[in-house]
This record gives sequence, structure tokens and C-alpha cells, in this order.
Amino acid sequence: MVLLGACAGWSLITAAAHDGRPEGMLLAVLAVAAGHAVGRVSGALLPVAAPSAGAAAGLALALALPGLSAGPRYAAPLGHAGGTAALLTLATAAACCAAWATPVPELRLVLRLSAVGIVLTAAVLGSVAGSVASAAVLLCSLAAGSVSRRGVCLLGLAVSAAPAAGTAWALAAGVLPGGLARVLEGRLGAHRVALWQDALHLSARNRGLGIGPGRFGELGGTAAQLSPDGRPHSALLQLAAEQGVVGVFLFVAAFCWLLHSLWRSPRSTPIALTAGAALTALTVFAAVSNALSFTAVTVGAGLLAGWATARPWARAGAEPRP
Repeated sequence: MVLLGACAGWSLITAAAHDGRPEGMLLAVLAVAAGHAVGRVSGALLPVAAPSAGAAAGLALALALPGLSAGPRYAAPLGHAGGTAALLTLATAAACCAAWATPVPELRLVLRLSAVGIVLTAAVLGSVAGSVASAAVLLCSLAAGSVSRRGVCLLGLAVSAAPAAGTAWALAAGVLPGGLARVLEGRLGAHRVALWQDALHLSARNRGLGIGPGRFGELGGTAAQLSPDGRPHSALLQLAAEQGVVGVFLFVAAFCWLLHSLWRSPRSTPIALTAGAALTALTVFAAVSNALSFTAVTVGAGLLAGWATARPWARAGAEPRP
């Protein structure tokens, strides 16, 4: 909560310094905080039913995602691909967490089959990233059953998120080899890379306070001014441009603290690692898309973190587990 408060406070400071619009950042912080609180409570009271319902809701929202955005609907290669993939990944993780939480073998099998169904749905929808990430979360969840110490695995997840952010930054800076840069630009889209370059140029000139929240579309280059939603489609580059180095640090610190809370979670190791894998995938999506621009995604991330860190409800007179 202290980190989320710092994120909100810093967005207000940078907005006041440059006449920015911090509403989007404040809404995202509020969505994560509210989702986490609801997840902690519902995860303690209904450890199986709550994430099961969340998985169903996430799948339903992913199918109806074009209607969720507050901004204009725009076409590929940007569009809602990141938000769709993120919701499908979070839904898969919720189903897997519910499967690990239930002591009934038959229900556990049904929940895992539902997770497989979400992976197949992602493939049918044409969300390659969502299908791959959901399948990876499912496999990580199954493998987590044989892990006794979660710390090393969570550390590995934290390290694995770095290459995506580093690649986006290097591609925007033009320091990648020509062949690799052309391949990545072909996959990501030239317009997206141009947005990243605009954000990097702005961040280089405004390292301290940035240009102010919500001002990328106004002060960016040609690509930024032609972007219908006024975002660079990279959370790290957007924070670097609009809120400076401190904004990036707070974002990274919040992700690391989430993994730390999963390490200290009283829930079982498979549940903690499943949630960690999904949140790492979400961080990767955020580094190369506008996934965190959707309130449904930020709420879902908070819910998943809450379910995975909820303290089991202690019944009166019950003895604590050894």
C-alpha cells in the first residue's frame, strides 16, 4: 500500500509540475488496490469459489474486450491485443490457483480442464501471445507441485521479465543489430516502434519529472500525435517519458514487492508460483503493449495477487497448522 500510495503521489507531483493529467495513473492505482483488497477477503473466505468465478469473468471480459476501452477503437497492429492476452493469462492463473486450493480431486481436474479450455480459446481468438502465455502459466502451475522452495523460482521470474523491457528499450534506442531490429520491428509494427522512439527521446530530455502524466500525445513526435489513444504502448517507456526515472523505479519496485509478498504468502507454493508466473507475463505484456491501460486488467492483477496472498480463515478453536 505504501508503494501504491507513492505511485499515486508521484503522479500528482509530476502533474502539478507540468500541468499533466494524472487521472489514468490514479485510476490504475485504485483498481489494483481495490482488486487486491477484494482478493484478500474473498480468497480467505472462498479460496476455491472466488478464483473460479474470477477465471470465468476474465474469460468473458476477454471475449468482449473491444467494448472495455475508454478510448477510441483502433485497428491492428496496436489495438487491444495486449489487453486480451493479459486477461486470458490472468484467467488461466485464477483457474489454476482454484485447482490447487481445492482438496477434491474431481473438482481439481475440472478446474485444470477449464484452464486448458482458456488456452484453446486464446488460440481460437487468434491471440498468439495470450495462448502462449496462458499455456506457460498452466505448465508452470503443474510443475510447481514438485517445488518445495519458492524463493529461487520467484527470483527467476523476476529476472525473466527484464529481457522484454530491455529489448523494447534497446529497439527504441536503435542499439540492436540491424537484422534483429528488422525482425522485431516486423513483428511488433513500425508504428509501435516509432512510438517507443518518441517516448525515449522525451525521457532523455526530461529525466527528472518527465513531461507530466497524460501529455505524451501532445509533446511527442509525429507518431505520438497520430496515435489515437496518445500512449506509447509500453508502460515503462510511458512512465519514463511522463514521470521520469522515479516513475520507472516505482513501477519496478511494485512488481518486485508483489513477488516478495508471494514469497511470504501463507498460501501453498504452487498457488504462489502460479500467480507469480501470471504477473510476470503481465509485466512482459505491459513492457510491449498497452495492457495496463485497461481497468479490467489492473483489477484482475490485484485480485490474483490478493487470492495468492490471502491468509486462510482460522476457525475458532482450530489449532494452527505446523
